[in-house]
Amino acid sequence: MEEQNPVLRMNGINKSFLGVKANQDLNFELYPREICALLGENGAGKSTLMKILFGLYKPDTGEIYIHGQKADIKSPRDAIRLGVGMVHQHFNLVSTHQVWENLVLGLEDRFLLDKKQACQKISDFSHKFGLDVNPEAYVWQLSAGEKQRIEIIKVLLHGAKILILDEPTAVLTMQESEALFSVLQDMTKSDYSVIFISHKLREVIRLTDRVVVLRRGKVIDSPMTAQTTEEELARLMMGDEKTDEPKPVYSSKKGREILRIENLSVASDMGFDAVRDVSFGIHEGEILGLAGVSGNGQRELAQVLSGVRELRKGKIYLRGDLVPRLKPSLLINSGWGRIPEDRMTEGLLLNLSLMDNLLLEVHTRPEFRKGPFLNLKKAKNFTEDLIHEFDVRSGSYDLPVHHLSGGNMQKLLLARELFLEPRFIVAGQPTRGLDVKGVRFIQNLLLRERERGTAILLISEDLDEIMSLSDRIAVIYEGEIMEIFDRQEANRSRIGLMMAGVREDHN
Repeated sequence: MEEQNPVLRMNGINKSFLGVKANQDLNFELYPREICALLGENGAGKSTLMKILFGLYKPDTGEIYIHGQKADIKSPRDAIRLGVGMVHQHFNLVSTHQVWENLVLGLEDRFLLDKKQACQKISDFSHKFGLDVNPEAYVWQLSAGEKQRIEIIKVLLHGAKILILDEPTAVLTMQESEALFSVLQDMTKSDYSVIFISHKLREVIRLTDRVVVLRRGKVIDSPMTAQTTEEELARLMMGDEKTDEPKPVYSSKKGREILRIENLSVASDMGFDAVRDVSFGIHEGEILGLAGVSGNGQRELAQVLSGVRELRKGKIYLRGDLVPRLKPSLLINSGWGRIPEDRMTEGLLLNLSLMDNLLLEVHTRPEFRKGPFLNLKKAKNFTEDLIHEFDVRSGSYDLPVHHLSGGNMQKLLLARELFLEPRFIVAGQPTRGLDVKGVRFIQNLLLRERERGTAILLISEDLDEIMSLSDRIAVIYEGEIMEIFDRQEANRSRIGLMMAGVREDHN
C-alpha cells in the first residue's frame, strides 16, 4: 500500500470548538481499495475529522487532496461531487417519508421522480450490493438495521467511491454486521475505498487493512491490521489511562419488588403487537437483563415504561400500586430514570446547551428559582458540578449539545437521570457506540445504582454486557419472553438459541 498513491490525503488539519482542540496538526491518508479503521476513544477527534472531509465543518487550517488534486470542500454537496459519501452514526432520514423518497433526495436523475421507476431502480441497486430494503416502506416503520441499509444505499446512489462509515454496526445484529463486512470487502474489489470508524476492536481486526489511532485530536500510530492486536490497539487508544472492569457481585437475596408488569401488549408503529403478553417483576438492587436481537419488541417495551408510548393491554404496578397510565411527569416524580436507546432524538435537545439539558427535569425546584426566574448562578454551579462528576468533556457549560461526542452525550444523559436518585431505571442500549473507557464508565455507574438499591431493566444487544451485569436474564423473541432465569443458570449457547426463537425441550 505504501507504494500506491493515496486516493485521499488530509494534511495539517486543525479544528477547535470554543477553545477545545478537536484536531491538532492531523495528517490522514487513505489508499485505493483499502478499508482503513479510524480508532480512538470518544472525543478523540474522529467524527470531527470526517465531518471536515464531508464538508460539514470547515477546518481552521489544513488541506485536503483527492486523487492528488487539491479539494476545496465547503459543503456536503462539494464532497459528494468529489466522490466522498458519509454514513453517519445517527441516521439522517425523513421518518415520515417512504424509503424511495429518502433515497432520491438530491439525485439529478429526473426519471427517479417517477415512483415506479425509482422503486425498481432502488430494488435492483440494493440487491446488487446485498442491502435489500422495501422502497415503499415508511422510514418510521423500519428497524435500526434497515435504516442503516438505506443510509448506505443513499451514499452509493450518489456515486461515492470513498465511503465514510461512522459506527455502522452500532445498531446491527451480529448477522447484519457480518453481511455488511462482506458487502464492504466486495466493494473494495470494485475500486471503492472505505474509512471505518468503530470502537469494536474485534470488528476492526476482523475487517480492516490498516488502523489509524487518534488520541486527543492527534494521530498516535498507524499499524497494518495484520501486524497488531486488540490489546495493542486498546493501549494505543487509552495511553496510560486505566479503565476499571465492572465487578458485579451477584446475590440471590431479593429486596422489595419495585416494578411488576402483567400480560403487557404493545403495538408497533405499523399496528401489530410488538410486545405480546409479557409479564415480569424487578426488585430493589437487581438488574434484569433483557437479551434479544434488535427489532423484537425491546424498543416498544422501553417506550411504554418511559411513558412515551401507549400500552395496548396489561397492567403495570409500581411498589405494589396499580399505575393507571404512565406519563413522563408521573415517572419523574415517582423516581423513575430513563435512558432511551436513541439519545439524539429521545434523550437530549441537541440545539440547547449542556446546562439547559441538565435542568430539564429539575428547573422548577425551589433551589433553582429566584422568584419567577431561574437562578443562573446556582444553575451554572449545578451544571459544572455534574459535568465534573460524570467526566463530560465539553469545554463549557453553555456549549450546544450537538458539539459533543456520542460518549459525552451519553454521560450527560446519565448525569441528568442519576442526579434524581431514581428507584427504577429503564436503560436502553446504554453503552451503544461508546469506546472501551466509556463502556466501563457507564457499566460501573449502573452497578453503583444497583448497590444503592435501584431496580434496573437493562436492555442490550451486547450479550457480553448482559451476561456480565445481570442478576437475572430474560430473553425476548418476536415480542414474547422466552424464559427468565438466574444469571448462574445462563450460558451463551442457551441464550443464543432462545434469541433465535428456539425453545428448550424440557422433556
